Amino acid sequence: MDDKPESFLEIIVHDIKLEPGLTGLCAGYEQGVWRHESFASHLMEWLLEFALNWSEYEKIRGSNATALMRRAANVVYNSEKYSKRGEFGELLLHVAMRQVFDTEPAISKIYYKSAVNDTVKGFDAVHVVVNGNEIELWIGEAKFYEDINDAITDVSKELVEHTKRDYLRNEFALITNKLDDKWSHSEHLKKLLSPNTSLDEVFSRICIPVLLTYNSNAIANHISMSDEYKKAIEEELLCFYDKFTKRDLPKSLRIHLLLVPLGNKKLLVDELNKKLKAMQTI
Repeated sequence: MDDKPESFLEIIVHDIKLEPGLTGLCAGYEQGVWRHESFASHLMEWLLEFALNWSEYEKIRGSNATALMRRAANVVYNSEKYSKRGEFGELLLHVAMRQVFDTEPAISKIYYKSAVNDTVKGFDAVHVVVNGNEIELWIGEAKFYEDINDAITDVSKELVEHTKRDYLRNEFALITNKLDDKWSHSEHLKKLLSPNTSLDEVFSRICIPVLLTYNSNAIANHISMSDEYKKAIEEELLCFYDKFTKRDLPKSLRIHLLLVPLGNKKLLVDELNKKLKAMQTI
């Protein structure tokens, strides 16, 4: 999976020394308009990697690429009630982790839906970062919202619940059962997530990326990536980072906050849905 789409999102803020870490990403403008169409097109470039398991993705060829793209698009959802679905937030989390941290997806949670329009419980992304002989587990949460305050409130509650011992052990078992044995890091990750491995050791090798979107005043009040815009968006990002860190967050795990301000969530979701529907019928 080294062959990735070219990076699209502009990194406005990136500080891994903060606790939690912080990254702010922006789609930018074109001819005075927030680039929601280009943003949606870029996210769709990642759809195969996001929705297929490792073995299927590795078998992509010219002869089957169209069929697999159609299959991937149908796995996401096939519903007219799309405005409040969370799959696009999960896709954006996948893209941000891959672009910023060069993670590698361990499993595709969406691949294991029991029905097309079901929602998948648990963490929204399961990736790894490989450093030599060491492996880190990156299990992410995404809130694809219009209101940043609602996003912070809801994700804070989930972080507390999802980092309790019993929840993690159950989630680790589900992850282990879904690992593709042909994936080169499968055995290494199974060992890390084994019930015989102390959570103390696991916690030292886990990062929880938290992706939050929101409709941004800074984006709405500008028409280009000017110095004035960059100053305004940085101030906005740091303000919301401060709100996030004031919440009751888990202390024993490394967290990295990914903020993605939007010009208009509805415009982006409508465009993503249009492109997804087109792919379902190719």
